[in-house]
Amino acid sequence: MPVLQLKDRIVKSELPAFVMGIVNVTPDSFFKDSRGGVERALELIEEGADILDLGAESTRPGSLYISEDEEIERLIPVITEIRKVSDIPISVDTRKKNVMEKAFQAGADILNDISALEDDPLMADFCAKNELPVILMHKKGIPSSMQDNVVSENAFKIVNDYLIQRAEYALSAGIAKDKIILDPGIGFGKDLKANVDLIKNLSSLGNKKYPILMALSRKTCIGQMTGREVEDRLAGTLAADLLSVIRGASMVRVHDVKETVDTLKVLSYIIS
Repeated sequence: MPVLQLKDRIVKSELPAFVMGIVNVTPDSFFKDSRGGVERALELIEEGADILDLGAESTRPGSLYISEDEEIERLIPVITEIRKVSDIPISVDTRKKNVMEKAFQAGADILNDISALEDDPLMADFCAKNELPVILMHKKGIPSSMQDNVVSENAFKIVNDYLIQRAEYALSAGIAKDKIILDPGIGFGKDLKANVDLIKNLSSLGNKKYPILMALSRKTCIGQMTGREVEDRLAGTLAADLLSVIRGASMVRVHDVKETVDTLKVLSYIIS
């Protein structure tokens, strides 16, 4: 049973891994069904999400970063409305301390930082002082150009070394060890070989010291493995998520909550 210590409470799941439902408060995320606001969030809660992950700045390959003000304008009203009806843990996908501060004030609980606390030097201190869990992700470059020169060889070592280094940075900033979660960043500046290598060796990521989040949902590598377009990658995603949880992932970030919950329920019966 996965357990996560938030600032003010402990959250648990009856499933073998937390199911984090994606809510893209953006007009250009790569899977259009993930776009939305409060209505989508409530749908994912109804489907059984343990955590919601809200992002107002698209990080798909080729996307451009947006301003801090625009990110706040998109994000905060959605968090505010969710908090009127639910206390579900809310993760915020942002690189900016001021965005995270506003989100925290509105009721957010977790930072999901694709820059692993690199892009904003004030972020780590803010999270430490407010006792927020942090998700640290590996990426190569920035979304607008990260697929131009991808990681291929020695992917696991490169990613593992980086994430260990960023976890040590988080610890040095005062973030508690039990609040650090690592994400290998599937698809972020990596080719198919690298992504497969990371999935295969997931059980050793972070030198087995930290919880692991896997974000595989409908990504390009699933399409490369199956020959399917984004809209038809559900089965491939479920297979990859299932294998990831078996290999030790304690959190999966997904577009399709209901189907993922069912998959993990079956797994829980088999491994119990």
